[in-house]
Amino acid sequence: MSTELASKELPFSTSMFAVFLCMLFGANPVAVKTTLTGIGIFTSAGIRFGIAAVVLSCWAGLTGVSLTLSPKQLRQMGVLGLIFFVQISLFYFGLNRTTASHGALIGNTVPFVVMLLAHFLLPDDRINTKKVLGLLLGFAGVCLLFRESLNLTAEAFSGDCLLFLAVLVWGCNVIYVKKIIAEFEPLQITLFPMIFTVPLYLLAGYLLDGGMVREINPVVIQAVLYQSLVTASFGFVMWNTLIQRYGATNLHCFLFLMPVSGVVLGVLLLGDPITHSLIGSIILVTGGLIVVNWKSSSSPD
Repeated sequence: MSTELASKELPFSTSMFAVFLCMLFGANPVAVKTTLTGIGIFTSAGIRFGIAAVVLSCWAGLTGVSLTLSPKQLRQMGVLGLIFFVQISLFYFGLNRTTASHGALIGNTVPFVVMLLAHFLLPDDRINTKKVLGLLLGFAGVCLLFRESLNLTAEAFSGDCLLFLAVLVWGCNVIYVKKIIAEFEPLQITLFPMIFTVPLYLLAGYLLDGGMVREINPVVIQAVLYQSLVTASFGFVMWNTLIQRYGATNLHCFLFLMPVSGVVLGVLLLGDPITHSLIGSIILVTGGLIVVNWKSSSSPD
């Protein structure tokens, strides 16, 4: 990122739009959880990313972004697609067993996992004192959730474990993207894993879902469209537009809103229970995100 971007101030209207986008992203686990009430796990993912792939392909055509890849890039997208398939499958399986609130909080620990993996795998991305503190806060929040799930059901605990495993794979996804992203347009690196994995999701849905579509109602349809059009399509395009204009550094400070949004909507829309552990986890996870992404004028980090 250039110094010009890093120092460019966000207008108030842009800041409010970034807040809006983070709240939209935070609500995605609620939409996934709702979709799974009527559509199978793999089928749901296939439909979601199939619709998103069509929309993003149309966007690429309208904006002139090339979708042509070299043989090397195709191989890299194949690897990324495999990681993506495992990541999403684990996340959906986990969310099907636990609450949307837990999904929102555990899912938003990805930055901490990436930070830890990057320390060992990326030579120019080392952990400092600030990152260690944020890491400890974030994982303390996850530990609270695991303690709570033990007091609920064995299914809830296994769901949380699957979510955390998905986060670990998600972290590997991000690290791999960091290694290869210089060779791609951001739209390419988002679109092609969807294109490659949609047939896998639908085949797995046919073989393993035990009924690809169990019930279709307006709420399930809205949840599918929310994931496909609002977060995977509109959200991606708008977020990357802001990054190109203002830089990622200026937007990181809004990330703490995602878990808060997910938990609040999980409670309001799905009736997830409000517990002391849940509240404590929100404070720890969001606090960790704030610490990690806090930029002081005297710090180069």
